[in-house]
Amino acid sequence: MSGEVRLSRRRFLKYAAGAAGALVIGIGTAEAADRPVPLALLGDSWKPLGPYLRVAADGRVFIGVRDPDNGEGTATSLARIIAEEMDADWNQVVVEPLGLGLEAGNGEPKFTYGRQRSGDATSIPAAWADLRQAGALARWLLLQAAARRLGVPADQIRGEAGMAIATDGRKVSYADLATTAAGIDAPSSAPPLKQPERYRLVGQPAGDVDARAVVTGTLAYAFDDTIGEPLVVVLARCPYPGGTLDQADRKAASEVKGVRAVIDITPESGQAAGTAVQSPALAVLADDTWAALSGRAALKATWKPGPNTEPPVGTLEQQALDLFGNDEAAPSIVRNDGDVAAARKKAARSLEATYFQPWVAHATAETPSCIVRLDPDTSITVIAATQSPRDVYTVVQRMTGFKPEQIDIRVPRGGGGFGRRLQSDYVAEALAVALAKKPDEIRNRPLKLLWTRADDLAHDYYRPMAVHRLNASIDRKKNIVGWHQRMASPSALVGRNTPDNRLWQSEVVPDALPAGLVPNYRSDWYPLSSQLARGDWRGSPHVTPTFASESFVDEIAHALKLNPLDFRLSLLGEPRQLPYGARGGPIDTARMANVLKLAADKLDWSRWLRSENGLGIACAYVFGAYVAHAIEVAPRQDGIDIVRVVCAADVGRVINPLGLEAQLQGATMDALSTALNLAITVKDGKVQQTGLRDYALSPTQPMPNEVETVIVPSTASPAGASVIGVPSAAPALANAVFRATAVRVRRLPLLRELARLR
Repeated sequence: MSGEVRLSRRRFLKYAAGAAGALVIGIGTAEAADRPVPLALLGDSWKPLGPYLRVAADGRVFIGVRDPDNGEGTATSLARIIAEEMDADWNQVVVEPLGLGLEAGNGEPKFTYGRQRSGDATSIPAAWADLRQAGALARWLLLQAAARRLGVPADQIRGEAGMAIATDGRKVSYADLATTAAGIDAPSSAPPLKQPERYRLVGQPAGDVDARAVVTGTLAYAFDDTIGEPLVVVLARCPYPGGTLDQADRKAASEVKGVRAVIDITPESGQAAGTAVQSPALAVLADDTWAALSGRAALKATWKPGPNTEPPVGTLEQQALDLFGNDEAAPSIVRNDGDVAAARKKAARSLEATYFQPWVAHATAETPSCIVRLDPDTSITVIAATQSPRDVYTVVQRMTGFKPEQIDIRVPRGGGGFGRRLQSDYVAEALAVALAKKPDEIRNRPLKLLWTRADDLAHDYYRPMAVHRLNASIDRKKNIVGWHQRMASPSALVGRNTPDNRLWQSEVVPDALPAGLVPNYRSDWYPLSSQLARGDWRGSPHVTPTFASESFVDEIAHALKLNPLDFRLSLLGEPRQLPYGARGGPIDTARMANVLKLAADKLDWSRWLRSENGLGIACAYVFGAYVAHAIEVAPRQDGIDIVRVVCAADVGRVINPLGLEAQLQGATMDALSTALNLAITVKDGKVQQTGLRDYALSPTQPMPNEVETVIVPSTASPAGASVIGVPSAAPALANAVFRATAVRVRRLPLLRELARLR
């Protein structure tokens, strides 16, 4: 039997008869031609595959998930979509991660699994249609097979928990039907999908499919993976952006027991940020991790700053303030409704506030790593936790020149993404070492590149620092009639082949609220220059400006002596649809108002005026999802205690409520910890933080004991949820501190210190 089974149906669901009585289903995509089914899928073992499922003769249902899972719960939710439609027994489902779906077509790559990407809340919305179709086809074939077995029409048989059940009560298992089902001709049109009232898995809570392996330590993360007996590689990197090597003792490093080579690594010129080696480095190759780290220490490498030294954040903040005060500065006008200047002249009152946000690192639980096995002129295998396997492919193909069929990219589960693994610099580093000239005795050994925590903090793609200045014009009826929002930051799109007039896209969303709610509205963005690498951080264009706008709404309400909740609801106005140019629109103001009310009610917002504690609230719209946080804080002599946190979310139809709850809780805690504690600082041109002692996550105090969640039942199409718990958490905290401060001392210094997102 050949190594693969060729299927002829293109851009449609496919199936094939498998060995050992298996039924195999796959998904074709708009970008995929005929995908060969690996022979291993048809037998008893499971290998890296496309988004296929296999009904095995022993009753198990193997489901491959195409999108990387870095803790978002992707593997669980995508598998349940297929399992739901085919009426599988979830207890018999085995879920496996897939590598990059890649094959050649006329010398060009064909990405056979569709869009493989995670971390930007796209996995569920993108998969909702085609994964249901895959499950529906499997169910249709199995019920046709049951009809033949039982001698009754297929419309008199239903699927339930891995069984085909006739109206007369007779049952037959999917396992017993797999072989017959595989021999049935495909339907002429797509089988009908299940009606929502028949859902048994979608909308019901399920634990993460990897939970037991995670808590028992048996799950192999990317850091744990291996090929053969690889050499361990660590890099001594230049700490100065744009700097160069001064001197290093290569001889001393080479004499460390177990060290096999020391190799110079030079960044590729002209490559987009995030796709190449970030800084000059010396790579130490050794038999084990201890030897590699000892060899790196023995280098005693020193480095020279580049011509443009990175300034401390205070210098950039002052530059931003100078830009705001310079009428000749020409910002990018992101949005401009009406006439904010005219509104200000006519206003009964004008208010202004300035907000500061520092550089922030990702600090994923698992630091970057990459395994490479290079067979020169033949093939390459890359194993890396990534949020974008296609981007990894682009780097591998560019650096090796290999054809698509020579490249194998495997994607194990990663320990956190948060946008860090959208970059492929660590893959480029591993490839640079693999391609470098090495001693003959180690030339063909696989390599395993490891980053320490110090490496991770010093060479991250940081969330940019930012300064905001907001002006509001208020009429005599206490309505906002003008809103001017100015933001200055180093764009995360610099060096990524983005035109200068579009660099604001990584920093601000044009249609983010209160845009569309204020008749005269303007949003400006000013570029700041920085040498630090920048990238996405948990939905940055939503997070950063939302902190400023939602904090300012509370300051306006306070100045007008209005309840912040009522003020927000009044600003939202009557239920309507607001145009929204980014993914997920339009904005439904009624759904936004609903999550605000739910969060407030859960916290008992009626205490807002009389409570000695501070109550704060904020909301955000992200990727089609609506979220609000309500937070209660108690002032202490040396700070605050966060007494309660409520997060209400409307993400449309929920696939896995337990997974969504975990996402909201984790993102909220991350946002609060960041707001209270975290900042990357620069001194003498280089990052100061070297570990979690000086980039410390918040301890138990002042963090809450729990994050209470309210999930809105909905029949709307599902939206992504991986980042939505972040944007409104920090401003809700700042607003709670603002209220506590205003009530007790009638002044704002404490708020402004805590609200700088440190």
